[in-house]
Amino acid sequence: MKSLKKYSIPFTGLKLGKHLFEYDIQDDFFDEFEYSLVKKATLHCEIELDKQETMLILNFKIDGTIETTCDRCLQVLPIQVDITEQQIAKFSDEPVDEDEEIITLGKNDHEIDVAGLIYEYINVAVPFISICGEGNTSTCDKEMLDKLNSLSANGEQSEQTDPRWDALKNMNK
Repeated sequence: MKSLKKYSIPFTGLKLGKHLFEYDIQDDFFDEFEYSLVKKATLHCEIELDKQETMLILNFKIDGTIETTCDRCLQVLPIQVDITEQQIAKFSDEPVDEDEEIITLGKNDHEIDVAGLIYEYINVAVPFISICGEGNTSTCDKEMLDKLNSLSANGEQSEQTDPRWDALKNMNK
């Protein structure tokens, strides 16, 4: 977790107004998170921190490439991401409602750790299903797709049906 220390932004010495922080996010960032969906990536993150009297407004812009695995042919699949998010951190010693997505910073807090936020935004951007293009792109494993197509049933029944189930087919008639 020592490598994530660079993602802590000290805000106490900053003047009111906007400040820009930039980070290059590589594979070692994701190694710090045990169950990360993302293992390899080349990303650039810009954080615009707007310091105000009572709060910090953090505007995140993350873009670059994430490497995932195609769910169909199992080849490495690069995915372009362009993420824009905003997070508000409020200065208060009173707890904020659980429903609000606002970070509370106490008077003893002097920095804000953005590593967890960056990690969350990137992992949410990963598609639920990653498919390379069914043999139409250079990243597809055509041999694997051909093998899958040869093993699929293609609408044909290769097994004999049990005659006891035939009576159920006539129930809708």
